[in-house]
Formats: sequence, structure tokens, C-alpha cells
Amino acid sequence: MSLLTERQTEELQKSILEYLHANNFVEAFNALKTESGIDYTPDPKAKYAGLLEKKWTSVIRLQKKIMDLENRNAALQEELSLSPAKRAALQTDWVPRAPAAYVLKGHRGQILKVAFHPTFNLIASASEDATVKIWDWETGEFERTLKGHTRGVNDLAFDSKGNLLVTCSSDLFIKIWDVQNEWKNTKTFAGHDHTISSVRFMPGDQQIVSASRDQTIRIFDVASTHLVRTITGHTDWVRCVDPSDDGRLIASCSNDQTARIIDPLSGETKAELRGHQHTVEVVVFAPIVAYAAIRELAGIPQTDRSNRPGAYVATGARDMTIKLWDTQTGQMLRTLQGHDNWVRALVFHPSGKFLLSACDDKTIRVWELSTGRCVKKVDAHGHFINCMAWGPQAATDPTKTNGAAGSGKAEPEKFVNVVATGSVDQTIKIWLP
Repeated sequence: MSLLTERQTEELQKSILEYLHANNFVEAFNALKTESGIDYTPDPKAKYAGLLEKKWTSVIRLQKKIMDLENRNAALQEELSLSPAKRAALQTDWVPRAPAAYVLKGHRGQILKVAFHPTFNLIASASEDATVKIWDWETGEFERTLKGHTRGVNDLAFDSKGNLLVTCSSDLFIKIWDVQNEWKNTKTFAGHDHTISSVRFMPGDQQIVSASRDQTIRIFDVASTHLVRTITGHTDWVRCVDPSDDGRLIASCSNDQTARIIDPLSGETKAELRGHQHTVEVVVFAPIVAYAAIRELAGIPQTDRSNRPGAYVATGARDMTIKLWDTQTGQMLRTLQGHDNWVRALVFHPSGKFLLSACDDKTIRVWELSTGRCVKKVDAHGHFINCMAWGPQAATDPTKTNGAAGSGKAEPEKFVNVVATGSVDQTIKIWLP
């Protein structure tokens, strides 16, 4: 019993007759004509000419389309089955967009710094109100306030495991808080002779490095709280300090309009980065994953030599510009212009494709590193933005850097898509996909 209607059967048989005739299968043509009893004279202009081939190829094309759609459907089903957090992590090119997911209110002074805990869904904020507040960034809920400083808290940072939090203040003290022991203030360093503006754990978490208005950078031993080294060189207030991933270099910047690349062991200045026309507010080392894009931007050949940490830094200044530098030569590679006020914070996108900047023009800008173009502008706060941080990222092991690290691909599981900004408007904003 045929699945086809009479008309379809007739069309099929005439198409086959056309096909046999066109290909000179004379005996088969005559046999089919005789057996089917169809009176049909082949005609190259008839609708049956070439119909069999057309139908055949369209069936194959449809089969391929169906397979593609089935694969796409399976991928989407899998993505839907993932938790929202995992789904967000798959968006490797995500950048913040308005509106913010949460606006955290509670501080009574401007927000000077924000820092994400490396493993928990927590964020710490430092304020001019002399307190640190801890929040849950996934829910936007307030957790606790840390009191101990007597003047504004200018900077804070977690160690690599998230066991300790370090803070520094205009009260001339650096404090360490034990996250696992109810956030108690367990150590206090009488650090500098003037306002302490920046503090970080050195890789390995055995030492901290701080920068001050007393024009020095100091390294302290965490266990004993002893001063290990005082580094001089800047001729004015040192605003910011950032160690490279392997701890072999420190980058600093100052009101003296320069940034410096320093060897923390000897205190020697390896490179002085001159080019800004005003106070340099922020300096940050580029992650290895951003090297390929930076080299493309600067026209540097993609050689293997520089997959070492600390090869490039970005600086942001009150001259409204962002500059990218080669730390070995001290050469300026590119200036990114577009902000209308002081540039206050810089964060490299974990994919290595973008650089994010926050500014006193109340915006976040996203710069495509390979071209130097500003690809996005977000109106973020109602007042100046002082700080910005990207969410938890897996610590990169500098001993395992190889060519793959510089290929511009980040593992989806290695970072979380969340950004926090803090402002003079006394709020912290959490930006989520």
C-alpha cells in the first residue's frame, strides 16, 4: 500500500521518467512507462524536468538543518538546566549594563574602596565614615560593620584564600581582620607618618605592601607585624600600589604624576612611567590573558617572551586619560581618551578582551583592548565614582603560565560575572548579568 496519493504517485513516476530519459536509461524508461501505464512524453520545459534531483537535494539540506537545530536545542536545554550563577559565568564577554542589580546603602560617608571575597558571596566596602561594611552581593543584604579605625578607611583587600582582610586608614594604621574568627581585628600596624592610601597582600600572603602620603611604600611581615622594607623614590603622595601576580614587581603611582615599577626585594625602581599631566590615581597590572590584545593594540609581535606576569600596566589619572605601558622598557603603548573627569579606577576584564574604567564623570567605560576603542559607556552613579572591582577570580599560578594563557581564552568557571562600584553618593552598586 502506497503512502502517496494518486496525484503524488503520478508526479513521482513522471519525475522518475524525466530523470531516466535525461540520463539515457532507455530500457529502464520504457520498462517503467510500460509497467506504470503512464502516457508521458518527456519535455525539458515540463515541471517534472529536474524535479527528482531538486527534491533529493532539498531533503538532504533539510536533514542537515534538522540535525543543527537538534544540536542547538540540546545545548540550550543544557544551558537552561544550569543554575543562574553558572549560566552567567558562561557569558565570557559580559560587561556591566544599567540598571544595577542592587544599590547598597548604609555608609555615612563616601565609599572609597570595594573588594570581593575570593570564595564567599561577600563584598567588603571601605568608607570615609571610618567603618568597613560586609555585604552579601548575591542577595544585596547587609551582613556586618567592622569598627576600629578612627578616620576614613582608604583601601582594603582580602588575602588569596579569604581568611584575612587588610585595611588602611587616614588614622595612620593598617589593620588585619580575621574573617573566620568573627571578623575580629587581630593585628594593627603603626604603618606610616601620614595618610595610608593603599594596601595589598603580596602573593603568598606572608607580607603586605602599603603606600602613603608620606611618599613611601612599605612592606610589612604579616605574622610579626614588623616593617621589612621602606621604599622611596616618589616625590609626592603615593596613591596606589599593586603587586604583580608572581610578587616580583610592584607598581605604584603618585601625585608626582608618575607611576613606577619597583623590585620589592631591593626597593630599586626598574622603570619610571612618565607621561601623565596630573596626579596618577590608579595603577594596575594587566593579567596574562590580556597580553595578546595589548600586543595587537601596540603592534608588538606575538612572541613567547612575555608570558611572565607583570609585563604591562594600565594607569588612570586626573588628566582624564588612561595609559598602557610596557614595564620592561617603560614605554607608553597607548593613551585611551574619552572620560570627562578624573579617572579613579581600572579593572581588566577576566577574558582579557576589555579594560573597564570608572571616573568622576559618574560613568563606567568599557575599552576594547585590541583596538583601544570605547565600546560601552554606563551612567553608573549620581556622583563621582571612587572605586570598582570585578568579582572572584581563580588565582592564576604564575609557575604554570604557558602559551595557552596568552591565547585570550578564559575558562568559563574561572571567574564570576559581577562588578561592584562605590561612589561619593555613599552607595555601593552591584552589577550582575
